[in-house]
Amino acid sequence: MNFLLIAVCLLAGYFLRVSKILPQDAHKGINGWILYVAFPAVALHYIPSIKWNFELLLPLIMGLLVWFGALLVIRLASSTFQVDIKTFGALLLTAGFGNTSFVGFPLTQAYFGKEGLRIAVICDQLSFIVLSTFGVVSAMHLAHSENKSLRSIVLGLVKFPPFISFVAALLLPHVIPLAALDSLLQNLAGTLVPLALFSVGMQIEFAEYKNQIKFLFLGLGYKLFIAPAFIFGIAYLCGMRGIVAQTSVFEAAMAPGITAAIIAGQYELNPRLSNLMASIGLIVSFVTTFFWWFLLRYIR
Repeated sequence: MNFLLIAVCLLAGYFLRVSKILPQDAHKGINGWILYVAFPAVALHYIPSIKWNFELLLPLIMGLLVWFGALLVIRLASSTFQVDIKTFGALLLTAGFGNTSFVGFPLTQAYFGKEGLRIAVICDQLSFIVLSTFGVVSAMHLAHSENKSLRSIVLGLVKFPPFISFVAALLLPHVIPLAALDSLLQNLAGTLVPLALFSVGMQIEFAEYKNQIKFLFLGLGYKLFIAPAFIFGIAYLCGMRGIVAQTSVFEAAMAPGITAAIIAGQYELNPRLSNLMASIGLIVSFVTTFFWWFLLRYIR
């Protein structure tokens, strides 16, 4: 049933956009609900029940490891694939950051249930922080944009609703009991999955992909295969097993993030490739994440 929900929500978003029943930018209003209401509810509902331990370091730093891996792999492959500076920036952003929330949460819940979703929330936090810092600074540097001050980067981070809700979910249970709000938070959290998928569906585009084939091969090859294999190797070599290791690898295997693609587009870093990475990557990832789920049975 979870997979049927994913298919229905994605297709509904896509066809309502192309049929022009809804405005082209209708997803922005939906994203507002997700960021300011649904995501905070998910964090406040799930995070307080997490029992923190050293093993949770892997999901916490997964996003940072994936980004540094993208920097290394794309740099090494640049000459072979004839990657220009703008395309390098587009690949670094879209292959370096996954769709760990809008798509990652629904898929993780479908494969690993509520326990997996708890770990997915942790994975998403540092991924967002890395995108807000390393990602934005890289985009400005590669676009030869003006330097952005450290103060403005930090302010942008601490004012972002998911980050605020993550910190609140860590601190509030020590000050006030949240049990009385559990039913409300659960109902609000339940809106995240269908609305996130609907929003993603509205942003899917496939036009003019032929000129970008070799770059798509490089970017998606890293994001959907090399990055999760890297995290899988770390988990396996460190003897990590169970839901934490499984979810960390699974979240690393998510399609390129739409937010990263938007940032790349804003700085004119091959916006066509950025959109294609997010759109085609999303479709392909439904197959590749099944492959990773199947493989992850060996680290239960």
